Amino acid sequence: MGSPVCLGLALLLASISRATNLIIPLEVEQPPTITWHTPGPVTALPLDDSITMGCEAVGNPPPEYRWTKDGEDFTPPYPSAVKTQQHNGSFTLRYGQLAKLQGKYRCHASNQLGTAMTEEIKLMVPSLPKFPKEKLEPVVVAEGDPVVLRCDPPWGIPPRQLYWMSIDLQHIEQDERVSMGMDGNLYFSNVVLNDSRPDYCCFAAFSKIRTIVQKTPMAVVVNALKPTGDVENSTSHSISPAGRMPSLLLPPGVQSEVVLLKGTELGLECAPQGFPTPKVQWIKMGEPLPERTQVKNYGKLLTISDVEDKDNGKYMCKAKNTVGEVVHYFDVIVEEPPKWLTDPPPNQLAVVGSDVHIKCSVDGKPQPDIQWRRNGEVLDDDPSNHILVLDDTVVLNNAREEHSGVYQCEVSNIHGSILANTNIMVMNLAPRMLTRDHQAYAVVLGGDVVMNCSVFGSPVPLISWAKKEALKPGEGEPFGVLPNGWLHISGAEKTDAGEYVCSASSDEGESAITATLHVKDPTKITTAPQDLRISVGSAARLRCHAQYDPTLASSFQVIWSRDGEDIIMEAPRISVEDGVLQIMSVNQSDQGTYTCTARTHLDEDAASALLTVLDVPDAPQNLDLNWEMSGGRTVALSWEPGSDNNSPVTEFLVEFEESHWEPGRWRTLHRVPGNRATAELTLHGNLHYQFRVYAVNAVGPGPPSAPTHRYSTTPAAPDGNPENIKIQGHLPHQMDISWEPLLPVEHNGPGLEYKVSYRHLGVDDSWNETLVKRHHFVVKNTPTFVPYEIKIQSRNSHGWGPEPRVVTGYSGEDVPTAAPRDVAVELVHAKLLRVSWTPVALSTVRGHLGGYNVHWMRRRSLLHHHWVPDERNSLAFLGNRSQAAVPGLRPFSEYTLTVNVFNRKGKGPSSDPVTFHTPEGVPEQVPIVTASNALEDSISLVWGPPPETNGVLTGYLLRYQLVNATEREVEDPREVNISGADTTQWLLRGLQGGALYRFQLSACTRAGCGPPRAQEAHAPARLGQTSQHDSLSTQGWFIGTMCGVVLLTLTVLIACFIKRNKGGKYAGTPPPRQRPDASPGDKVKEKEDLHPDAQSQDVNDDTCEYSDSDEKPLKAGIQDDMGGDSISRDSLVDYADGGAEFDEDGSFIGEYSAYKQQGSTGESNGPGLVSA
Repeated sequence: MGSPVCLGLALLLASISRATNLIIPLEVEQPPTITWHTPGPVTALPLDDSITMGCEAVGNPPPEYRWTKDGEDFTPPYPSAVKTQQHNGSFTLRYGQLAKLQGKYRCHASNQLGTAMTEEIKLMVPSLPKFPKEKLEPVVVAEGDPVVLRCDPPWGIPPRQLYWMSIDLQHIEQDERVSMGMDGNLYFSNVVLNDSRPDYCCFAAFSKIRTIVQKTPMAVVVNALKPTGDVENSTSHSISPAGRMPSLLLPPGVQSEVVLLKGTELGLECAPQGFPTPKVQWIKMGEPLPERTQVKNYGKLLTISDVEDKDNGKYMCKAKNTVGEVVHYFDVIVEEPPKWLTDPPPNQLAVVGSDVHIKCSVDGKPQPDIQWRRNGEVLDDDPSNHILVLDDTVVLNNAREEHSGVYQCEVSNIHGSILANTNIMVMNLAPRMLTRDHQAYAVVLGGDVVMNCSVFGSPVPLISWAKKEALKPGEGEPFGVLPNGWLHISGAEKTDAGEYVCSASSDEGESAITATLHVKDPTKITTAPQDLRISVGSAARLRCHAQYDPTLASSFQVIWSRDGEDIIMEAPRISVEDGVLQIMSVNQSDQGTYTCTARTHLDEDAASALLTVLDVPDAPQNLDLNWEMSGGRTVALSWEPGSDNNSPVTEFLVEFEESHWEPGRWRTLHRVPGNRATAELTLHGNLHYQFRVYAVNAVGPGPPSAPTHRYSTTPAAPDGNPENIKIQGHLPHQMDISWEPLLPVEHNGPGLEYKVSYRHLGVDDSWNETLVKRHHFVVKNTPTFVPYEIKIQSRNSHGWGPEPRVVTGYSGEDVPTAAPRDVAVELVHAKLLRVSWTPVALSTVRGHLGGYNVHWMRRRSLLHHHWVPDERNSLAFLGNRSQAAVPGLRPFSEYTLTVNVFNRKGKGPSSDPVTFHTPEGVPEQVPIVTASNALEDSISLVWGPPPETNGVLTGYLLRYQLVNATEREVEDPREVNISGADTTQWLLRGLQGGALYRFQLSACTRAGCGPPRAQEAHAPARLGQTSQHDSLSTQGWFIGTMCGVVLLTLTVLIACFIKRNKGGKYAGTPPPRQRPDASPGDKVKEKEDLHPDAQSQDVNDDTCEYSDSDEKPLKAGIQDDMGGDSISRDSLVDYADGGAEFDEDGSFIGEYSAYKQQGSTGESNGPGLVSA
């Protein structure tokens, strides 16, 4: 067993011997065993250059080969080359030798222990098939008589196909009257005049050799019958043939016998003749026909496939016409070639002196004959040598070693033969181990393992297993020993690991080997892939991780498969890295069940996940239009949905395209739920439609279907009238009517125009009507702002549209003619005013009432009694109202106020002006406060007067308190009332030296004190006392510098204050100028962004609460009360004055303005009601 060849032959012999329960090592001398031979029969094709025949065998010593042909020794002309390290029995025959080498061949493999031989291998070398050259006379037959055209096809290599054709390769038409039999002949039950032709050709096709042969054409002449019975040509008219009783053209006689092999197809055929054409009926006598029966060839052929023994019996065919009938009986006999009843006789190993029985159990029909041979020679009874041949059994009594050899049992009948070689070895041999010693086995925890222990010996040895730790061989734990002596362990545990001993013993001796078992940890998937639903084009990632025994790392691998097939990695689209399968740009072909298999050479574990690829739906198919509905303008469209690609269809969209107005443009016509596949479509007239459908799912819209054929609708009157009718009055004495015209596809026909009808509302008046083709119309010379009824009806050359609906509108507007009366004002506080008035009569508005404008103007300050530049302000209050709130007034001032009404056309006259005074208010915040360390334990405060006093300045309020470094108050604040409007500095004494103080200074009038200004400073420390600020604040030079700064600051503040009181602006900016080309909407947006609602800011001034939910003005630019810059603002009134308009629902389009100049205030008389 040292060489690879010997090892391979030993394995082959072991596999053969195992089948016969006899394992013979190749090291033991043994007779040959045939392992392969060329199966017969062998047919040499004309296209083959050569034929190779051979056989192979094993044995010890290696066998030698010889061949016999037809029972005689045969020497091959070209022995084959050596295939392995041993010769084989193959040889090659060249094509030129084949014809003379036909026969039955047998291969013999021999050594000194015996001879094995093969069955007979029949070599057939057919010649190329061809029809004989012959001259055929025409077949002349009278009309109505039968005729048979013989084919007599040549023999050839099957399969063979036969058919009848004309010389121009047109098939001869076959039916119940004319048909071809299984023998290839063409049978006519009776001929007609049309059967006359000169070119009936029989063709035979042999597909295996790609050959078609043709027989010489045959002519058939059919003579018509004459009234006199003369069949010769004459000018008289022919007559019909007389009726003729049926008879059989095939098969002959009344009864025939059919013998066939079991498993083949039975074919019984009856070709009748007669006039009229007979019909054939098939019957099995005594029982119904088998279910496998088929009747072919126009009823003339009965076939039964795969015949069995039960198909034996008598069958009858009956041919019948109107004149009579004829029958034929078939005796069907099913036979079979020899076959083994059990397995062929097995090889046997016998002990010297025992009896050996070799039995050949066979069957066949007819009963086969058995021929016994030993080593290829005929074996007869030989009692002297203790050999008995008993038909199917050979008995070797008291067998001796010389009885060893190869015994052949050859069984044959007329249908074939079978042969078996049986090796009989008679010997005594001590047990010999065939399995290698110290073989290592591995199994995973919980798995099954089989440890081999193959032994050869005669007599057959007894095999036992034991753990090596056992004290004696054969002792220890019991194990599952298989019939062949191998050890089987199921559900292996860690404790099963170790060394095992297999012992074999017989009367001739004993032998043993050792085997080692290793129990490994199983492979297990720890992270399994999860089911995944993903859209097409995305990236899919499936994760799979596993654990395994470290000692199996060299064989560990992770394999991915889809639907059972290994995945082909298409880098970079499909890749695996760190246990993650990544598929980029997923498409439909990637869908399936993905299985991750973690595998070692011992075991494997697998986990699967379903990858579902979501895509847009496929296009619908097979669109069908059904227009058999009312009027021809309603059609039913149906379709077959395409695949939803794993995402349910939510809806179908039906699109249309028409070739008249917008050819090539597809527009949506109808939407259908995803669970329907039909739509009823209402169409417009006079159009040429085509339709298509596409589906939508969660992924998105799919591709559209192929369009339908064109569908044309007939012209008709319009289905609808114009929508969105608008009535406007751009001039006082006219009314502009416009509407949204019908779409071109809604015309329904040529000549579209509109009938405009109008009349006064509420007046018994007739309709004024005008036909126009455009989509607007102007009614002139109308009264100002009078209500009208308007309706618009469409029509075309085929009629009018439906009755239109009536809408109401007004003629042109003009400016109002009346002013509000009884204007009164009520001061809520110094900055807020309530205004009331008596509304104008609606008849004087002469248009849609827009609202009321409130204009007010500051005339002068009551503090200094001098006039100031006009500060004009206005607010617009929408709707019909009688009161409003005016915010943003300047305290201690004199104002005049007027009110006017406005509409879309403009504003009406103003009311009589009302003059009123605003009371005093609190001053604004002082602009600056400075603190200096004037003297020991004191601080000097210097400040500037407030920019606006809003009344008569009475003095100042000073609050101060001690604070610590964390800004947390440590004592209650102290107050100092400083009288004198001209006071601008104050010295505080008795302060805690080095401490931090917070000072808050407010200016005061009789109305109260304004917002404080805060300042912090440290008080100077006493002599010798230090603080964190001593080093600088107590120096003389520093004090002198600070005093200079304070004096300069006071000088600047006083100069600014004087200039402001004279009409200048303090620290202000000039008002922004309006762009003359700015639209009203731009101005409104600009003002609203700059200033929030002033009313909401000023209503709560001086702790006065006021609410007027009905009188909230538009957002206006009002002067900041806290001393901010004065900025000019436009008001809604200016736009009302200048022709600003409202839209149809009464909302205002424009903005307001304010012209405002800063100035000082005078004394106020307090709140009160003032009337003009």
